[in-house]
Amino acid sequence: MTLRQRFLKRTFDIVLSLCGLLLVWWIIALAFVIAAIETRSNGFFIQKRVGKGGRLFSLIKIKTMHQSEILTTTITTADDPRITSSGAFFRRTKIDELPQLINVIIGDMSLVGPRPDVPGYADTLHGENASILTLRPGITGPATLKYKNEEALLATQQDPKRYNNEIIWPDKVRINRQYLEEWTFWNDLIYLWRTLSE
Repeated sequence: MTLRQRFLKRTFDIVLSLCGLLLVWWIIALAFVIAAIETRSNGFFIQKRVGKGGRLFSLIKIKTMHQSEILTTTITTADDPRITSSGAFFRRTKIDELPQLINVIIGDMSLVGPRPDVPGYADTLHGENASILTLRPGITGPATLKYKNEEALLATQQDPKRYNNEIIWPDKVRINRQYLEEWTFWNDLIYLWRTLSE
C-alpha cells in the first residue's frame, strides 16, 4: 500500500468509527451492564493481541465468557461451556465486537484487515508472510467473512486447537496476504457491506 492509500484508509476508519460510536454507544453500554451482572465482573473483556508491527495492544470486547481455572485455551468453540447466556447472543449478533470501534479510533485497529491474534500466531510470522504485520488488524476482513462460523466448525473437530493451527490459521495467512497485495478502497467497502448484510 502506498502512503496515500494508507492515509485514505486511516481517515475512513476514524470518520466511520466515530459515526458508528455515536449510533451504537447505548448498545455497548447496555451490553456492558448485562455482561457485568452475569459474569459478576468487568463487563469489558480486555486481552493483549498482536497488532501492527508485532506490537501488543489491549483489545476491547464485551465479556461473553465466565473465567475458568480448568479451561484456559484461547481456542473457542460454539459449545464452549464458558460462554454465558447473554454472551451467546452477543457473539451471534457480533455485539461483543462493537467496543473495538474504540480500538480503531485510537489507532490500534482498522475497520478492515486481518483479525488480531493472541501472541503465538501473528508474531511468529516470517518471510513474506510477515508482510501482514504492516497492516493494522481489522474488525472484519476477507478471512473473517470466510470463517464467520469458525466456532461452529471447530466444535465439530476432535482436536479443535490442532485443526485451527494446521488448517484454519495457514488459510487465514494466505487470505490476509492476498488482501494486502490486492488492496483497494472499494474492496474494503465491499467487506464492510458484506459484514453488515450477511
